[in-house]
Amino acid sequence: MAKLTEKARALIDGPNFAFLATVDPDGAPQVTPVWIDRDGDTIRVNTAAGRVKDWNMRRDPRVAVSIADADDAYEKVDIRGRVVGTVDEPEARAHIDGLNRKYHDTDEAYPVRPGEQRVIFLIDPERIN
Repeated sequence: MAKLTEKARALIDGPNFAFLATVDPDGAPQVTPVWIDRDGDTIRVNTAAGRVKDWNMRRDPRVAVSIADADDAYEKVDIRGRVVGTVDEPEARAHIDGLNRKYHDTDEAYPVRPGEQRVIFLIDPERIN
């Protein structure tokens, strides 16, 4: 696992959208904008179970994440890494509420659809540009 740079930490810690690239079954890239945070040098991405990125990361742990400063998109970092684990409900539900606070500056809970199960994907960075 590579250590995140100070720039990467600052971008992840701010309310900056990340773009997560996963690998489709046919080998094609699939990219999705996501909310992101970290636990030390481990990147955390929260999604609903059953979405394309969920299926892709469970099948193939290789991912890339690009994070740009919301005020200057030329200030960015690109990270390649691997999914090393998942965290399910209820921790994933609390996590999405925390991301909602970060990105929307609100104390309201994230609106989860009935029956939706949240999951956190833990990503270890391998290369940071």
